[in-house]
Amino acid sequence: MTFASLDGVLLAAAPQAIRVDFDSTFLIQVVLFVALTLALKPLLFDPMLRVFEERERLTDGAKAQARHLDEEAAGALAHYESELAKARAAGAAEREKVRAEGVRREQEILAQVREATARVIEEGKRKAQEDAARARAALGEQSNALAKDLAARVLGREVQS
Repeated sequence: MTFASLDGVLLAAAPQAIRVDFDSTFLIQVVLFVALTLALKPLLFDPMLRVFEERERLTDGAKAQARHLDEEAAGALAHYESELAKARAAGAAEREKVRAEGVRREQEILAQVREATARVIEEGKRKAQEDAARARAALGEQSNALAKDLAARVLGREVQS
């Protein structure tokens, strides 16, 4: 293509026509193309199309199977989570039951210990009072003798009662 300039405007020259010669080589090429197409269709094109179709069918089947497995997995996960929630609730109830039993048992033990402690204290007080009473009685009996003996020591002589 050639360009010409007229007052700064580029003008394209009209394209030249393409000349095509139809001779015997063209006919031979057309015949070879048709023969090759007819020969390669059953040998190459049809098997290749079957492979493509089979691959597409397997891909679609694998996708459908993957969707199905994904749905099953989602269902299994939901079932697992619901069972886990039930197990947690049962565990919490059992834990609360054991805790309440522990508190009840603790209260029983504390009550028994308080009762035993009160008995020991009361027995100790009673024994102390008995010992004090015996000591007072013994001192009462001995007080006259001790008073005489003390007075005799202080006065330096024997005291008559």
